[in-house]
Amino acid sequence: MPSAPSRELETFANPRPERDYTIRMEIPEFTCLCPKTGQPDFATLHLEYVPDQYCVELKSLKLYVWSFRDEGAFHEDVTNRILSDLVAATRPRFMRLRAEFKVRGGIYTDIIAEHRAPDWQPPAPVELP
Repeated sequence: MPSAPSRELETFANPRPERDYTIRMEIPEFTCLCPKTGQPDFATLHLEYVPDQYCVELKSLKLYVWSFRDEGAFHEDVTNRILSDLVAATRPRFMRLRAEFKVRGGIYTDIIAEHRAPDWQPPAPVELP
């Protein structure tokens, strides 16, 4: 059965919830439509997060990202919507999404949105000699 776009984000149990660690993903094939012209917008999404109890399942993330392909959306809105959906699904300690949109009319756009759980503090950086 072929895959189809989906807004359902699946998760799985964090295998090491006792530890702060970072998951980083690069999603180079994000597309949506310009809500003014209907022309395609292309972006690379950079997702990084510190999971708590759940991690996002990668195939569902791929299908979720695909679901925006035919939707008109301003860069600022779609970046924040994706972050909100990922936060709702995984409830991370920290999550950052950077959407690096390709040039349109001579302008590159980067949108950075963040979420931090109210009771989470990042560990102090380690300085090595």
